[in-house]
This record gives sequence, C-alpha cells and structure tokens, in this order.
Amino acid sequence: MKIKLITAALITALCLSGCSSAATSSQSSAEGSTPTTSSASTAVSTDSTSSEPENSSKDETTAPESAETSAPETSAETTVPESAETSAPETSAETTAQPDETVASAPEGGDTVKRIDYELDPSKPTIAITFDDGPNATTTMEILDVLEKYQVRASFFLIGTNINDESAKSVKRAYDLGCDIENHSKTHSYMDKMTADEIKDEVAYVNDKVKEITGTTPKFFRPPYIAVNNTMYDNIDMTFISGYGCNDWEDRVTAEYRAKYLEKKAADGVIFLLHDAEGNSKTVEALDKAIPILLEKGFQFATISELFELKGVEISGTDTNIYSELNAQ
Repeated sequence: MKIKLITAALITALCLSGCSSAATSSQSSAEGSTPTTSSASTAVSTDSTSSEPENSSKDETTAPESAETSAPETSAETTVPESAETSAPETSAETTAQPDETVASAPEGGDTVKRIDYELDPSKPTIAITFDDGPNATTTMEILDVLEKYQVRASFFLIGTNINDESAKSVKRAYDLGCDIENHSKTHSYMDKMTADEIKDEVAYVNDKVKEITGTTPKFFRPPYIAVNNTMYDNIDMTFISGYGCNDWEDRVTAEYRAKYLEKKAADGVIFLLHDAEGNSKTVEALDKAIPILLEKGFQFATISELFELKGVEISGTDTNIYSELNAQ
C-alpha cells in the first residue's frame, strides 16, 4: 500500500475556497519544518483527493453541462484516480450482509434506534463514506435516513462549534446506528497557522463533546482544508484522514454528478469525503442514487475504524501520514 503526504503549497493552490483536495500535502510549521513522507501502503493522490469548503455559502455558478461523465470545469480535483477506473466487481447484491436485530438506545425524544449491524467480508471490495462539517438537525438526519434505508454504516467528522443540544441528537443517532464519530476541529480554521496550545484546544474541545454524547473518544482527525504541518502532527495524537470527493459543498455540482462520481471512483479501500453541512440536500439525493448501485456491484460499506482493521493498518497517534485510501497489508 502506497501513501503520499500532502504539501501545503499544493493545497493552497488547489483550494482557496475550500479544504484542499490535495489531501497528502503538508504545510511548513511556524518553525519551518514539514512532515516527512512515509513509504507506508496508503495511496493518496494529490490530483484527486477531496477539497472542503472555506465557508457554508453556496456557489451559484451554473452546474457542469455533462455531470454524468465529466467533473466541473473549474475543479481539477474531481479527476478520477487510476485505481477508481477499474470496473467494480460483478458480485450479486444478494451477498450483501443483512443487519441483525441489535437495538441501541433511543435518542432523547426519538424512537428506538436499531443498529445497522453486519459482518464485513475481507474478500469483498470495501469503501468508507465519510462526512464533514456537521452535525446539524436537518441534513445530518436526512443522511442517516438514507444510511438506515440501505443498511450501511459511515463516519462523521464533526466541527465542535456545530454541536448543540439539537444537533447532538443526530450525533447520538449516528453512533447508535453503528457509525464512527470523529474529529474535524472546533472552529474549522487553518490549524497549520496555530500554536501548539491552540491546536490542542481545537482537538480537545471536539473530543470532549463527542465523549459527552457517545461515551467514546474519536481516534481519527480530518484537518480543516487538509492543511497540516509538523506542529499539528506533534500535538494531535490521532490518525489523519483525507479522502476523495467531488466538491459537493458547491451548489453548482448536481446530485446526478455526485452520484456518478461515487459510482465511478469506487474501488477497494477508497475513502470518500462528502459533506453533511446544513442544506446540502444534493448530497443526500446523490447517496440515495449511488448506494444501491454500489451494493449491487458488490461493494460493502465500512466505517473508518473498520476499514483500518479490515486492511490491517495500525491506528497510531504517531503516524505522519494522511489517508485517502487503504490497501491490505
């Protein structure tokens, strides 16, 4: 498994309006040092990893004319990586694992939540869908509805300042369904420009909030804008995650294009980076289109922690890699 580490220079060039799609680069720290590139087995492509929005405002630019086959002209980041060009296995949908009857605790004021429970098959191609910029009481809940509908698990990377009494209900529901709840910083700021103490506060705030809601502490961290440096690696005792995405925070990117992107880029070990920011209904629609097709093609869906375990990749707080896909070791 190959792993590439992002360089901040490339991130800045690719993503002024969003978290960089060049998910394997790192920026120099205030001390002038940069993370070293590892030779580990996780491949991260700098021309295809996802970028993230700088703010929640929507771009009103007209959507691409041919969303089914081409990425938006302004977004080179959406180029399909070579590994995703391989056709998906023709495994029958009948092999999809069936959930059992495990019942989780009910969110406050809600109905009983039944865990989405199934065994992962190491012989089947596995993908992980992840979501940034929640939680909220609308879009996050709508995405959970789709996950329940098709009985697949996913992972949610939370912004601390978005956690409140109402949005916490969606976090608890996601956790009870069997999803991973992970860390996307307190304020979604450029942490590569912060001091060590500021970095620690950004991470600790979210970890504490998640533990209050779920009783567990996140193991994975997705840096805002995928901007990293050695100061961050030295002070964040978590595994860094990036992912492949289609600029799904931009309103001009149609739901159909987003769905086609997922279908075309899906490959064993791929991590998808999507967004559950409030009002992002096109991603909800895209998931409803893409998930059943991917299931029919034989893909199975894992959380981030499950994908690492399945592929035999150690979760380590001292790891100076940032992962967009995993291949079995």
